[in-house]
Amino acid sequence: MVQEQNSGNSATATSAAASASTTKKDNRSENTIDSNQKTLLEFKKSLIEEQKIGESQIEKINEKIEQTKKIIDEERVKLEAERLKLKQINELKDADYAKFTELKTNLIEERKRMKTLDSKASSGGSRSRRDRFNITNLTKALEQIEKDIQTKKLSKDEERRLVLKSKEIATRLHALKVIHKKEDTYKSLATKFEDIKGKMNQIFDQKADVGKVIGKIKANLDELLNKREELYEERRGVIHKVREAGAKIEMVDTQLNAIEFKRNRLQHSSDRQRRYSSERKSKHEIPQDKMRKNKENQELWNSLKEVALKKMSSGEKLTFDEMKLIYAEESD
Repeated sequence: MVQEQNSGNSATATSAAASASTTKKDNRSENTIDSNQKTLLEFKKSLIEEQKIGESQIEKINEKIEQTKKIIDEERVKLEAERLKLKQINELKDADYAKFTELKTNLIEERKRMKTLDSKASSGGSRSRRDRFNITNLTKALEQIEKDIQTKKLSKDEERRLVLKSKEIATRLHALKVIHKKEDTYKSLATKFEDIKGKMNQIFDQKADVGKVIGKIKANLDELLNKREELYEERRGVIHKVREAGAKIEMVDTQLNAIEFKRNRLQHSSDRQRRYSSERKSKHEIPQDKMRKNKENQELWNSLKEVALKKMSSGEKLTFDEMKLIYAEESD
């Protein structure tokens, strides 16, 4: 019986030691899991914060892009208006430029004809240029010659000389009249030419001004388009970082799920180990309780038997149960 008791105690001690070792091992594993989980949760928190900052940056960049696009659209409307204005100016220029070149050509030709006539009018005679071009004097001189021819008694030579002179003056007078007429035409052409020249200069000035405005708008547009492209590039970079952070969060979640699975499995294993230890302990405790009770019963039985024997020795009357106590062992 003592041997069985020692064997039971040894098994219980072994079970307890195994349970304690398992519990210690489980605690170490749990501490490691907690440490890894804490690190991953902190990392996930930083990734979520990075994601939020990135999303906020994307919103701000989008606002800048929309604002830039709005300005680009406004500048394009301005550019289209200036181009339409330039088209209208060019149409005016094309229409008036033909008149301008035509008047210029006519003016040059008229000037050439006047020089030719002036050359004819000035040929012959040594009178001053003022006299040669004085129609009134030439008219009077011609009238006087014709009068002299008709009224004076002239020799044939004198009459011939006056007739020649009369023809010369008549030719010069005609030339001067033609010149005066051409001068009026020339002056009219020159006036028209100066008017249209002034108009053309004004058109060219307007064209130059519009060209400067168009150049400035184009420069602004180039700058705005470059700015928009830079914002697009910046947004692409931030989106890449946000997606990268999202991918890392998914990886962390996968690791956290694995840790949670490992913890549950460890907890299940620990619970099973505790149940197993408890069952083993219970199996060993039942025989021990039985032996302890048997021992207590044996001690009680011996005590009662000793009392019965003393009664029998003293000649006292024994009860049936007392007789059973005395004679039961003998019969066994």
